[in-house]
Amino acid sequence: MSNQSSCPPPDATSCEVTPLTREPLSAESAAELAATFKALADPARLRLLSLVASRRGGEACVCDISAGFDLSQPTISHHLKVLREAGLLSSQRRGSWVYYRIEPRALAPLAQLLDVQAVEAGAR
Repeated sequence: MSNQSSCPPPDATSCEVTPLTREPLSAESAAELAATFKALADPARLRLLSLVASRRGGEACVCDISAGFDLSQPTISHHLKVLREAGLLSSQRRGSWVYYRIEPRALAPLAQLLDVQAVEAGAR
């Protein structure tokens, strides 16, 4: 079996790779984004974030988002705390319930880094 690429010669455009970003990340930006991605790297946290984001207004009561999880309430609270500390969620106590809201400012750098539309347009 050959190690040669099936790509045409270097002057052909069919094997061009479209970059994900327009410019390299600074060390500081990379560290900040890595912390955000680390918070999202857990399936339970990713689900919790998507549950809050999918609610009307991007806000949900903890009583609503806890249903459907095979996790204890303290574990869910821990995951929500990690998402809050990463800046992805904010929270507000109303009476005896805590409401969580998506923080769009925290999602914007992720969206910019993973600008799927730019990648898809470049692949065509």
